[in-house]
Amino acid sequence: MRALGVGILGLGNVGAGTVRLLGEHRARIEARLGASLTIRRVLVRDRARERAVDVAPELLTTDIGAVLGDPEIAIVVELMGGVEPARSYILAALRAGKHVVTANKAVLAERGAEIFAEAARVGRAVVFEGSVAGGIPLLRSLREGLASDRITGLCGIVNGTSNYILDAMTRTGAGFADALAGAQAAGYAEADPTLDVGGGDAAHKLALLALVAFGVQVDPATIPTEGISHITAFDIRAAAELGFVIKSLAIGQRDEHGVSLRVHPTLVPRTHVLAGVQGAFNAVLVQSDALGPSLYYGRGAGMMPTAVAVVSDILEVARDLLAGLYSGPGRSGQVLSATSAPVRLRPLADVVCAHYLCFRAPHVPGVLGRVAACLGRHGVSIRRMSQETPSDDGSAAMVMLTEPVADGPLAAALVEAALPVTRLRLLPGD
Repeated sequence: MRALGVGILGLGNVGAGTVRLLGEHRARIEARLGASLTIRRVLVRDRARERAVDVAPELLTTDIGAVLGDPEIAIVVELMGGVEPARSYILAALRAGKHVVTANKAVLAERGAEIFAEAARVGRAVVFEGSVAGGIPLLRSLREGLASDRITGLCGIVNGTSNYILDAMTRTGAGFADALAGAQAAGYAEADPTLDVGGGDAAHKLALLALVAFGVQVDPATIPTEGISHITAFDIRAAAELGFVIKSLAIGQRDEHGVSLRVHPTLVPRTHVLAGVQGAFNAVLVQSDALGPSLYYGRGAGMMPTAVAVVSDILEVARDLLAGLYSGPGRSGQVLSATSAPVRLRPLADVVCAHYLCFRAPHVPGVLGRVAACLGRHGVSIRRMSQETPSDDGSAAMVMLTEPVADGPLAAALVEAALPVTRLRLLPGD
């Protein structure tokens, strides 16, 4: 039986899960593949550190050269995270003739054009199913399952930490700080949660989704991104009274005017399929011309769910190697640089949707009329409105739902109103 060597860069949670799956399911993998997969080297920072999985000490190395210089290693699995040194190691692996599997969304979103171009130049594959939505076979479904269809839109929950926090606020009535602390205690949020709650993690994933679904290269820094830290318990309650649930969504749309991408907290109707996604689960709703809507749901992060996607990619590359398909853009390749191109996103000011507005203002005569007049002068129509009982400081919250309106005119109206306001978009079409 032929043996294919595998080198793993990084032995954190996902790396340990990958090693565990390759070991526990060795017989099943060999039966399906018709070959064996052998872990030959594992790159770590500290060989003496205690691990979540048993690895033979002689396989551990702190020298990247020991991995790249091994002629028996055909597939390098990068699971270090971050941009550097992951980028340098991936490029070096490609130039050494290795195929690359990675779950690193940051390096691909920020330096993917360079990596994919190099992979195409040297005829090697870069596959990255585990980089978006954990163990959900989302990218493969977009790339292969919908290959004969035209994807026009996608909308979903791709960051489990934000969803866990918002779900806890919805279920318990807690404020953001308490819900975040609970997520950290449960292991669903990092000590520094900025990338998750600020929307940056979702923006990285959306950039990769746009690459696969729309064939466009997007710098994640250009994706309009809003976090969830400003959402209050009052906003959660007010949304519920209006028949909505607040979710942090990554949204991508493509039409005759171009591509629109954005990440932000969104009011989702309580009856919508995404409204029921609880805890740290992910779900992405895809719209395509022929199939229509399709939903992809499951665990979007964690050691074993992501490891499932990583091992799936390893098997895909291995099958193509055994079949003699060595070029990057072949059946195993998600190397899209040859057909994709950088794109300028449609400005957020052009996006049209309904909005939730919560003004905090002194409870005095005339304030409501002044706000309504400001909105009206900029063409913003009010669909629904309510006002809470004044608080001890004499202020009151005015909650409004607008009719669909472009971001630009609404932003101008809010500047003119000159009052503290929380603005949240409604799910397009609602």
